[in-house]
Amino acid sequence: MDEGSEYSEDNWLPLSGLQHFAFCKRQWALIHIEQQWRDNYLTTSGSLEHERAHDYQKSESRGDTLIIRDLRVFSRRLGLTGACDVVEFHRQDDGVPLHGRTGLWAPYPVEYKHGSPKTNNADRLQLCAQAMCLEEMLACEIPSGALFYQQIKRREVVVFSEELRSSITTMSKQMHDLYAKGHTPKVKPSKACKACSLRDICLPLLLRHVSAKQYIHSTIFSSTKESER
Repeated sequence: MDEGSEYSEDNWLPLSGLQHFAFCKRQWALIHIEQQWRDNYLTTSGSLEHERAHDYQKSESRGDTLIIRDLRVFSRRLGLTGACDVVEFHRQDDGVPLHGRTGLWAPYPVEYKHGSPKTNNADRLQLCAQAMCLEEMLACEIPSGALFYQQIKRREVVVFSEELRSSITTMSKQMHDLYAKGHTPKVKPSKACKACSLRDICLPLLLRHVSAKQYIHSTIFSSTKESER
């Protein structure tokens, strides 16, 4: 896709996939191309913790701050769409107008995460992508946002640097290219695989197959042949 062009709505990919892609390109492909998913204790805990954040009815106003939950966002340039856990709109002179509200408001995305801050940038990339969607939708600039980690019960402020923004642009293009080809890449196993909910269908036998579906099919076929003997 040429720089400056836009993806049609039919080709938008889930924004949440950026976190999967940053963690492991193979995991992203298994989930978003092959439609494979399996929960473990980490994904289940994360889902439970997101329930309140994704309840739009619990959006509220606190003085000069509007707290909007489960706000749907998109970017035609990146070809991504998803939902922000929380976007705080702070009344500021350099903000943007909001329908049905007086004054100007500056958006500040906040993403809720299970556990504690990570050494990799997966969470920061997802948050920055949300900000880039909001910037495109509201025609504004968002310099920073926050990640709230349940384990430590505090926020980590994330500055949306040019490095983060450039990584998102590159990764979104790679995701679209792989999705269009229907290609699931192979990767080298690492320590991170132990915490992956897809480990059982990905490793170790899956690495010898083109796709998870092919692996599952061959496993079922083998089991059927054994039972017929």
